[in-house]
Amino acid sequence: MGKMPSFAHEMLREIYEQPEALRRTMGLYLPPQASNGLKPDVADLLAGWSIPEGEILIAASGSSRHSGQFAEILLEDLCGLAVDVEYASEYSCRGGHQDKGARHPSVLVLSQSGETSDTLAALSEAHRRGEKTLAITNAVDSTMANEADVSMPLAAGVEKAIPATKSFTCQLAVLFLLGLYEARRLGRMKAPVLQANIEQLQALPGSIEGQLEGWRAQMSGLAAKYKTAATFLYLGRGIHYAIAREGALKLKEASYVHAEGYPTGELKHGPNALLSDRVPLVVLAAVDHELEASVVRYEKTLQLLRDMKEQGAKVIAIANAGDREVAELVTDCVEVRAETEYLLPIVEVVPLQLFAYFMALEHNVDVDRPRNLSKSVVEE
Repeated sequence: MGKMPSFAHEMLREIYEQPEALRRTMGLYLPPQASNGLKPDVADLLAGWSIPEGEILIAASGSSRHSGQFAEILLEDLCGLAVDVEYASEYSCRGGHQDKGARHPSVLVLSQSGETSDTLAALSEAHRRGEKTLAITNAVDSTMANEADVSMPLAAGVEKAIPATKSFTCQLAVLFLLGLYEARRLGRMKAPVLQANIEQLQALPGSIEGQLEGWRAQMSGLAAKYKTAATFLYLGRGIHYAIAREGALKLKEASYVHAEGYPTGELKHGPNALLSDRVPLVVLAAVDHELEASVVRYEKTLQLLRDMKEQGAKVIAIANAGDREVAELVTDCVEVRAETEYLLPIVEVVPLQLFAYFMALEHNVDVDRPRNLSKSVVEE
């Protein structure tokens, strides 16, 4: 890694720290030499978090819930599991849990701090019902990590800025490894495919490093160009919907500019009425050409972009490097290097983080300490 550039804010520093944070986090779970799976002690640990009926409940809040939405698609697609993602704040307050009989899904809780009050309440509810629990946090000694049956910590390092960046991408990486483990355990992934996925994950930090400076320059320019926008609509399909939600949240909390994340196909079911010169779209249009479902998603997104061009909408797209078809249909195109479908989210969220950061600067916001927010919501 070359010399780290200077940083005016912790949020920008932490965005740039993501490649190294990802390497450290992978190091907790992957052996140093080539292998076809997790470290043996990690695999033994996860064996204690059983999925007896092929069902998982994920409870989380904020950015961590977006990680959970990523995990929902990943675990369903790769492992054939049934996954439900709940807002932690809603889950522990709902009635009707008590009569589920013998149906006990495994429960996964996600929290950067491991002290989020809503998510701790969800963890307590799961324990009350006798369910196996797994916690993924950035604090190995947190309450959540200690109270869950199994803990998978991150190694993102201390995150000083309130908007989560490196903790979010490290969550995605650990969830990806969890998905690979479960797919292999359930006999849905052969050893060579598992190893190829691990190698692609390990190559990701270097790929992100090589793109950061280009994204930094481009997103700074786009923030200046779009600073007068009243709101943004972020669109993504499949696993990328989680990143659309996360990109919109980052913009809101960092810059105080309103944004909403939607599934791409839902745009014409109401939100399209909002589009104007002051309401642009941010569309996630990257694709894994080796995966048929990803290509189908991409083709549908292209058709939407054609319609939006005809409508005269302003569109920022995240697309594969060299994708001229997308570039010709949108106002501005941000390129990311090609990755597999389930690794693209880790890459495409980074330019969205940078866009939120530079939009905050355009609006004179103290980006590390946005108003009314705290790093960890420890009480409702």
